[in-house]
Amino acid sequence: MNIDLSADALEFGSQASRALEAAGGDQLVQLAEREPGRRASLVAPVLSGLGAWDLDPRNDADELEAAAALCRSAGYWAVPYPLAERLSRPADLDVDGLLVVAEHSPEAAVADLELRWAAVTLSGRRSSVAVGPSRPPRGSAFVTSLELGYLDDDGAADVVLGLVLPCWTLLGMLDRAMDLTRAHVLLREQFGKPLAQLQGVQFQLTEAEVERTGLDVLAKYALWSIQVGHAEALDDALALRSAAIEAAEIVFRVAHQLHGAIGFCDESTLSWLSRYSLPLRRLPLGLSGTGDALTRRIGRAGLSGLFDEDPAAVTG
Repeated sequence: MNIDLSADALEFGSQASRALEAAGGDQLVQLAEREPGRRASLVAPVLSGLGAWDLDPRNDADELEAAAALCRSAGYWAVPYPLAERLSRPADLDVDGLLVVAEHSPEAAVADLELRWAAVTLSGRRSSVAVGPSRPPRGSAFVTSLELGYLDDDGAADVVLGLVLPCWTLLGMLDRAMDLTRAHVLLREQFGKPLAQLQGVQFQLTEAEVERTGLDVLAKYALWSIQVGHAEALDDALALRSAAIEAAEIVFRVAHQLHGAIGFCDESTLSWLSRYSLPLRRLPLGLSGTGDALTRRIGRAGLSGLFDEDPAAVTG
């Protein structure tokens, strides 16, 4: 088992990150919040130029890795566009993207977009989607209510991809939060020396980095699980989502603590990154809901995973 992304996927992710930075970088989400009607025009042409919509992550293992790398790069810049959801689109429905939603009071961060959506619940129930009224993005982060129309119960495979790719977006956000925090503690001084030299700060950064790197490994494993058609792929996807939410809570807590009050001000990139990570952390289910769904699936059997494999077969 080799869970590392290919060199081509990593290079594609790097190119995407550079393209998104050149298109506006941190300004993209700020412009989208000020002018919600421009949400698509700010980002979609860049993604189209990268060939995002030509990727077929459902049927090609290499393109699945490229899609994951692209989502991670988009998360790094807090790109205000549902990229992972569009890349998860079902092959058998005439829609632009797929939303994994809760059974009750479904919501998604898809306001102010002229796109056709399908929705799927964790049970595999698929529906058509009518997007509800937009609310000011300052308080909603583009989240809006959805009205669903039942289609079928054939969405089991859709759920897995629809859960995993957004976790890669969130992983990219945690990458950026850590980079911003490291830069901050190296720059700011206390008692005549950089904050980074204080032992308490080092402990906090280590705690956050352990969570981020652990999530990185789990995200790669869940991707591999999809690639090989693992029978427990949905279990792995739910476990990844649970870990992603926990990691996000710890990383953003540490980042905000070390930034201090400025981390909550619009002048700080961390403030925007943290606020726009909330839909990914709360929808379709938060930590307790995701944990409950995973527990109901696996019962007392537990997860099969990295440590159930022959150690000699693990190459990455």
